[in-house]
Amino acid sequence: MEELYRRIDADPEFHALSRRRSRLSWALTAVVAFSFYSWIFVIAFKPAWFAQALGPETVLTVGVAAGIGVIVLAVTLTGVYIWQANQYFDAQNRKIVAHAQNEPQT
Repeated sequence: MEELYRRIDADPEFHALSRRRSRLSWALTAVVAFSFYSWIFVIAFKPAWFAQALGPETVLTVGVAAGIGVIVLAVTLTGVYIWQANQYFDAQNRKIVAHAQNEPQT
């Protein structure tokens, strides 16, 4: 088993896949972190912005809607990562392992 791991680690495609997966993960993390911390900073420094009602007949505020937006963004970006993993990363993983095992690609 160690030999298989050594062969996989020596494969430049494995390192390219690892870099691509890492870049995507960090980019999506940065977007979610930025949106969350922006929401927190507005609450801390400009709470009047979020205290405004969405309409004249509603008690729902801009802050609640923005909070829901942050949650929806996080769930959506998780879906983006899963879609990318299913479409690209998993196939590349199988190809790399098959090459390392000297098996024909499926």
